[in-house]
Amino acid sequence: MVGYAFMGAAHSQGWRTVGRVFDLPLTPAMTAVCGRDADAVRTAAGRLGWTAAETDWRALIARSDVQLVDICTPGESHAEIAVAALEAGKHVLCEKPLANSVAEAEAMAEAARRARESGQLTMVGFNYRRTPALALARRMVGEGRLGELRHVRVSYLQDWLVDPAFPLAWRLRREAAGSGALGDLGAHAVDIAQHLAGSPLAGVSAQTETFVTERPLPGEAPGGARGPVTVDDAAVFNGRLASGALASFEVSRVAAGRKNALRVEVNGTLGSLEFDLERLNELHFHDHTDSAAESGFRRILVTEAEHPYLEAWWPPGHGLGYEHTFVHQARDLLYAIATGTDPEPSFADGLQVQRVLAAVEESADKNSVWTAVAG
Repeated sequence: MVGYAFMGAAHSQGWRTVGRVFDLPLTPAMTAVCGRDADAVRTAAGRLGWTAAETDWRALIARSDVQLVDICTPGESHAEIAVAALEAGKHVLCEKPLANSVAEAEAMAEAARRARESGQLTMVGFNYRRTPALALARRMVGEGRLGELRHVRVSYLQDWLVDPAFPLAWRLRREAAGSGALGDLGAHAVDIAQHLAGSPLAGVSAQTETFVTERPLPGEAPGGARGPVTVDDAAVFNGRLASGALASFEVSRVAAGRKNALRVEVNGTLGSLEFDLERLNELHFHDHTDSAAESGFRRILVTEAEHPYLEAWWPPGHGLGYEHTFVHQARDLLYAIATGTDPEPSFADGLQVQRVLAAVEESADKNSVWTAVAG
């Protein structure tokens, strides 16, 4: 694994736990973790469960005892590491968004296509697909329970940037992060909408905004040097899916009081589904074929063994949490590698999301003009 901060810790939780919960065709060995600070990465290796530590990702990729490379670094390095790992014959899991630009994502998808001919597999870390409730929602849509889809709405709101004194972290610099709330949260929102609907976005009309344009440099005392914020704080956009359904999105990292508020609603001719990540063991379903006297949304507690991923966990009613999505992600990737099946979401899926994000930025730059998503 390359990187060991927030996402690295989350991915490590998945790799540590997956073999203790699921019966697997392959057993993951947490061989080595990589970071630039030798002391810090050694400490992280011991804390997170990795056998060895490296300070150069090239050395990690060159190791003969590494068959899978898990990329948990900022977006600026995704393309270089992923392409090199694939060319070295490794499977690759890469955190979302796939890259910082469409050009980088295209290079990664092409490298993945070439590597697939030699048996290497790739996956993008859109972990919310592995929430049992959203996996159940996808199954219900696929079974036709909602009929023809009409609308999809996704909002993803956080508040960690409300304070203008929050320092200029890497996520606030375009050269490191690619974009702001759009890439950080909007990538998840777009992937979930397209995944649930089973249809890609064809075009968008968008607005973005940076409310705090300068922030203190990291380590500076109050009143010290400041630097420019070069990414968005929030984005809102409407779109149309290739199927003809409408879609709307709102993402923000300055929504006071919202910690990790990912909310999804899908409406069809036969019913609707609603999901809230802050109540992630619940899915609300309205069956519009019920009589008017009995109609309305009902809560499905997604903890039964018949629900996705739940066959290996706790008795009914004992809910799961955020970290379990990374366990499920590891499980699905290991099964794909063992069977030679293409994992989902693929690098091609990640490229498609990147093209949507680019269309959003282009539309916002052109006063919300309708912008087609490149094919």
